[in-house]
Amino acid sequence: MPKDTPSRWDRRMQQRLAHGEAAALGELYDRFASLVHGLAHRVLDDEDAADQVTREVFTQIWENPEAYDPKSGPLRSFIATLVHRQAVQRLRQTESAALVRSGRGTTEDLERKVRRASAAARADYIVTSMPAPLRAALELAYFQRRDYRQTAADLGVTEDEARRRLRLGLQLLSTAHDSGTPPGGGYGRPA
Repeated sequence: MPKDTPSRWDRRMQQRLAHGEAAALGELYDRFASLVHGLAHRVLDDEDAADQVTREVFTQIWENPEAYDPKSGPLRSFIATLVHRQAVQRLRQTESAALVRSGRGTTEDLERKVRRASAAARADYIVTSMPAPLRAALELAYFQRRDYRQTAADLGVTEDEARRRLRLGLQLLSTAHDSGTPPGGGYGRPA
Protein backbone atom coordinates (compact mmCIF):
# COMPACT_ATOMS: atom_id res chain seq x y z
CA MET A 1 0.00 0.00 0.00
CA PRO A 2 1.49 3.37 -0.94
CA LYS A 3 2.44 5.64 1.92
CA ASP A 4 0.01 8.41 0.93
CA THR A 5 -3.03 6.13 0.64
CA PRO A 6 -4.47 6.96 4.07
CA SER A 7 -4.29 10.71 3.47
CA ARG A 8 -5.86 10.28 0.02
CA TRP A 9 -8.62 8.18 1.60
CA ASP A 10 -9.06 10.85 4.30
CA ARG A 11 -9.39 13.63 1.70
CA ARG A 12 -11.84 11.65 -0.38
CA MET A 13 -13.91 10.73 2.69
CA GLN A 14 -14.12 14.38 3.74
CA GLN A 15 -15.28 15.33 0.23
CA ARG A 16 -17.89 12.58 0.18
CA LEU A 17 -19.22 13.65 3.58
CA ALA A 18 -19.30 17.29 2.47
CA HIS A 19 -21.44 16.23 -0.50
CA GLY A 20 -23.87 14.54 1.89
CA GLU A 21 -23.13 11.00 0.74
CA ALA A 22 -24.84 8.76 3.29
CA ALA A 23 -22.80 5.75 2.17
CA ALA A 24 -19.66 7.65 3.20
CA LEU A 25 -20.99 8.00 6.73
CA GLY A 26 -21.67 4.26 6.82
CA GLU A 27 -18.16 3.52 5.61
CA LEU A 28 -16.67 5.94 8.14
CA TYR A 29 -18.72 4.33 10.90
CA ASP A 30 -17.64 0.83 9.88
CA ARG A 31 -14.01 1.90 9.93
CA PHE A 32 -13.94 3.93 13.16
CA ALA A 33 -16.90 2.92 15.37
CA SER A 34 -14.87 0.52 17.50
CA LEU A 35 -12.17 3.18 18.03
CA VAL A 36 -14.75 5.82 18.95
CA HIS A 37 -16.70 3.57 21.30
CA GLY A 38 -13.54 2.15 22.88
CA LEU A 39 -12.04 5.55 23.64
CA ALA A 40 -15.35 6.88 24.97
CA HIS A 41 -15.80 3.82 27.17
CA ARG A 42 -12.23 4.11 28.45
CA VAL A 43 -12.86 7.68 29.59
CA LEU A 44 -16.42 7.22 30.87
CA ASP A 45 -16.41 3.60 32.08
CA ASP A 46 -20.08 3.43 31.15
CA GLU A 47 -21.51 1.52 28.19
CA ASP A 48 -24.59 3.70 27.70
CA ALA A 49 -22.57 6.93 27.93
CA ALA A 50 -20.03 5.54 25.44
CA ASP A 51 -22.87 4.64 23.06
CA GLN A 52 -24.22 8.18 23.35
CA VAL A 53 -20.80 9.75 22.71
CA THR A 54 -20.35 7.46 19.70
CA ARG A 55 -23.66 8.69 18.24
CA GLU A 56 -22.78 12.31 19.01
CA VAL A 57 -19.35 12.10 17.37
CA PHE A 58 -20.65 10.60 14.13
CA THR A 59 -23.53 13.08 14.08
CA GLN A 60 -21.07 15.94 14.55
CA ILE A 61 -18.91 14.67 11.68
CA TRP A 62 -21.97 14.23 9.44
CA GLU A 63 -23.30 17.71 10.21
CA ASN A 64 -19.91 19.47 10.02
CA PRO A 65 -17.64 17.59 7.59
CA GLU A 66 -15.74 20.81 6.86
CA ALA A 67 -14.44 20.80 10.45
CA TYR A 68 -11.91 18.18 9.34
CA ASP A 69 -8.99 19.55 7.34
CA PRO A 70 -6.96 16.73 5.73
CA LYS A 71 -3.90 19.03 5.71
CA SER A 72 -3.93 19.08 9.52
CA GLY A 73 -3.46 15.36 9.99
CA PRO A 74 -5.13 11.97 9.68
CA LEU A 75 -8.89 11.64 9.94
CA ARG A 76 -8.32 9.00 12.65
CA SER A 77 -6.59 11.60 14.84
CA PHE A 78 -9.33 14.15 14.21
CA ILE A 79 -11.97 11.63 15.23
CA ALA A 80 -10.03 10.56 18.33
CA THR A 81 -9.78 14.21 19.38
CA LEU A 82 -13.54 14.69 18.95
CA VAL A 83 -14.21 11.59 21.04
CA HIS A 84 -11.80 12.69 23.73
CA ARG A 85 -13.28 16.17 23.95
CA GLN A 86 -16.86 14.88 24.04
CA ALA A 87 -16.14 12.11 26.57
CA VAL A 88 -14.18 14.36 28.92
CA GLN A 89 -16.92 16.99 28.76
CA ARG A 90 -19.51 14.33 29.62
CA LEU A 91 -17.33 12.94 32.43
CA ARG A 92 -16.93 16.39 33.94
CA GLN A 93 -20.68 17.00 33.76
CA THR A 94 -21.70 13.69 35.32
CA GLU A 95 -18.99 13.74 37.97
CA SER A 96 -19.70 17.37 38.87
CA ALA A 97 -23.38 16.55 39.27
CA ALA A 98 -22.50 13.53 41.44
CA LEU A 99 -20.16 15.71 43.51
CA VAL A 100 -22.92 18.27 44.12
CA ARG A 101 -25.47 15.55 44.98
CA SER A 102 -23.24 13.65 47.37
CA GLY A 103 -21.31 16.55 48.83
CA ARG A 104 -18.28 14.23 48.97
CA GLY A 105 -15.11 14.88 47.07
CA THR A 106 -13.56 18.01 45.63
CA THR A 107 -13.07 19.57 42.25
CA GLU A 108 -9.44 18.44 42.54
CA ASP A 109 -10.68 14.84 42.88
CA LEU A 110 -12.77 15.37 39.76
CA GLU A 111 -9.84 16.74 37.78
CA ARG A 112 -7.62 13.84 38.92
CA LYS A 113 -10.25 11.41 37.68
CA VAL A 114 -10.46 13.26 34.35
CA ARG A 115 -6.66 13.22 33.96
CA ARG A 116 -6.48 9.49 34.75
CA ALA A 117 -9.27 8.68 32.31
CA SER A 118 -7.66 10.86 29.62
CA ALA A 119 -4.27 9.20 30.08
CA ALA A 120 -5.85 5.73 29.89
CA ALA A 121 -7.72 6.65 26.70
CA ARG A 122 -4.57 8.13 25.19
CA ALA A 123 -2.60 4.96 26.04
CA ASP A 124 -5.30 2.85 24.37
CA TYR A 125 -5.19 5.07 21.29
CA ILE A 126 -1.38 4.89 21.14
CA VAL A 127 -1.36 1.11 21.41
CA THR A 128 -4.01 0.66 18.71
CA SER A 129 -2.24 3.16 16.44
CA MET A 130 1.31 1.87 16.77
CA PRO A 131 2.81 -0.37 14.11
CA ALA A 132 1.92 -4.05 14.55
CA PRO A 133 5.53 -5.18 15.29
CA LEU A 134 5.78 -2.75 18.24
CA ARG A 135 2.33 -3.69 19.51
CA ALA A 136 3.11 -7.42 19.28
CA ALA A 137 6.34 -7.00 21.26
CA LEU A 138 4.59 -4.99 23.98
CA GLU A 139 1.74 -7.47 24.21
CA LEU A 140 4.17 -10.36 24.66
CA ALA A 141 6.17 -8.47 27.28
CA TYR A 142 3.18 -7.12 29.18
CA PHE A 143 0.39 -9.67 28.92
CA GLN A 144 2.51 -12.81 28.67
CA ARG A 145 5.31 -11.48 30.88
CA ARG A 146 8.05 -12.29 28.37
CA ASP A 147 11.47 -10.73 28.69
CA TYR A 148 13.20 -9.37 25.59
CA ARG A 149 14.91 -12.72 24.88
CA GLN A 150 11.64 -14.64 25.00
CA THR A 151 9.94 -11.89 22.98
CA ALA A 152 12.66 -12.16 20.32
CA ALA A 153 12.23 -15.93 20.13
CA ASP A 154 8.42 -15.70 19.97
CA LEU A 155 8.56 -13.06 17.22
CA GLY A 156 11.42 -14.69 15.31
CA VAL A 157 13.62 -11.58 15.49
CA THR A 158 17.02 -10.83 16.99
CA GLU A 159 17.30 -9.86 20.63
CA ASP A 160 18.49 -6.41 19.56
CA GLU A 161 15.38 -6.00 17.40
CA ALA A 162 13.13 -7.13 20.25
CA ARG A 163 14.76 -4.60 22.60
CA ARG A 164 14.37 -1.87 19.97
CA ARG A 165 10.67 -2.65 19.49
CA LEU A 166 10.02 -2.73 23.22
CA ARG A 167 11.93 0.52 23.78
CA LEU A 168 10.08 2.32 20.97
CA GLY A 169 6.72 1.01 22.12
CA LEU A 170 7.37 2.09 25.69
CA GLN A 171 8.55 5.51 24.52
CA LEU A 172 5.29 5.96 22.63
CA LEU A 173 3.28 4.84 25.65
CA SER A 174 5.15 7.21 27.94
CA THR A 175 3.55 10.11 26.07
CA ALA A 176 0.12 8.99 27.29
CA HIS A 177 0.62 10.99 30.47
CA ASP A 178 1.41 14.24 28.66
CA SER A 179 -1.24 16.47 30.14
CA GLY A 180 -3.46 18.46 27.88
CA THR A 181 -2.89 16.33 24.79
CA PRO A 182 -5.98 14.45 23.65
CA PRO A 183 -5.68 11.19 21.77
CA GLY A 184 -4.71 11.94 18.23
CA GLY A 185 -2.67 14.94 19.26
CA GLY A 186 -2.83 17.80 16.84
CA TYR A 187 -6.45 18.90 16.64
CA GLY A 188 -7.97 21.72 18.57
CA ARG A 189 -7.46 22.68 22.12
CA PRO A 190 -7.29 20.18 24.94
CA ALA A 191 -10.52 19.34 26.69
